[in-house]
Amino acid sequence: MCSLLRPKEQEGKGVMVKLLPIWMTSVVYAMVIVQVSTLFTKQGSTMDRRIGATTGLVVPPAALQSFVGLAIIASVPIYDRAFVPLARRVTKHPSGITMLQRIGAGMAIASVAMAVAALVEAARLRAARDAGLVDSPGVTVPMSLWWMVPQYVLLGLANVFTMVGLEEFFYDQVPDALRSVGLALCMSIMGVGNYASGVLVSAVDWATMRTGESWFSDNLNRAHLDYFYWALAGVAALEVLVFLYFSTRYVYTNKRELVM
Repeated sequence: MCSLLRPKEQEGKGVMVKLLPIWMTSVVYAMVIVQVSTLFTKQGSTMDRRIGATTGLVVPPAALQSFVGLAIIASVPIYDRAFVPLARRVTKHPSGITMLQRIGAGMAIASVAMAVAALVEAARLRAARDAGLVDSPGVTVPMSLWWMVPQYVLLGLANVFTMVGLEEFFYDQVPDALRSVGLALCMSIMGVGNYASGVLVSAVDWATMRTGESWFSDNLNRAHLDYFYWALAGVAALEVLVFLYFSTRYVYTNKRELVM
């Protein structure tokens, strides 16, 4: 059958298909990022959130999300003013590294962030056991909330690489007439990632409940968020490998990315 699409429409359709592997491998990154506002907050709610021993001030666990923004604010100038010039000298690329390299670097940092989160959660569980609080979920675990700051900072740094890179990539690599579609495709990564994370949590909860205590038990001192974080770290590391496979085979439509 003859195609009803005009040449420019056919070109646009081809470009969108070419972007799909990058889009699909980026969904796992979104699954990692969503933990900032879900499980990280739940984890922090069980920890010692006092500011000083006598001030009476308590930090809301969700307030640690501000460290993601602070990390972004601090990292963007360093990236533009220090990293890019240094990388440009090595790679001879105008942007220091390509858009896909930037995205992949952020994915790798996100995997490290989940490994750090798993280690912190394992330490929190040990603190709960040592204090005899395994069956006292309402009692604050004697471990400072500030131990969670590194995982938030790392995910903020990952956003500087991956989220900025994704927006630039999906805007730059589509025809002019499809710029808004490209950005919509980029934004949909987070939406699909949130949904996929919910499905994964439900599946893991169902599977672990059949063999004993759920990894997401209401009593976090008996749960195993650390196992889930390790699983996400592993999946994110696998995502980096798959992303490298597709990105090394990707041919940029914008010639400026081919300058080496």
